[in-house]
Amino acid sequence: MRIHIGTDHAGLEFSRIVNEHLTAAGHEVVDHGPTEYDPIDDYPSFCINAAHAVVVDQEAGVEALGVVFGGSGNGEQIAANKVRGVRAALAWNEATAKLARQHNDANVISIGARQHTVEEAIALIDFFVDEPFSLEERHVRRIAQLAEYEATGTIAGRDVDA
Repeated sequence: MRIHIGTDHAGLEFSRIVNEHLTAAGHEVVDHGPTEYDPIDDYPSFCINAAHAVVVDQEAGVEALGVVFGGSGNGEQIAANKVRGVRAALAWNEATAKLARQHNDANVISIGARQHTVEEAIALIDFFVDEPFSLEERHVRRIAQLAEYEATGTIAGRDVDA
């Protein structure tokens, strides 16, 4: 599987270790930056680039997921979710990492580098990458509604106050 990584200065060291771990596990890792430590860098472009690459790959039939890091993971999740077609989930334990894939078919995981040890972060990523989407009808239906709203600003048959 191809895995796209994006981070900020808070997650830079994590991203290097995660890159090595995922490569050793047989994944193709694409690092979208940053490449060097800058304590005042801006994470949005790194995370947006990683998220966009996931969507491009998936649309081309390439099995791909994304991993974004930051101090809390919140801003990085928000940035990734600005990309049409991305479903980024902030994961902080095994259940949130697995359920993001099982129920939401999340294609990007966000992790707070200041909230976890690198070992915990790697475990969360492994749970996320290894967990398949359940394909249960209710989850497929809900994801389709999200995609419809993202594309049109409405959900057919639903009252959406937008």
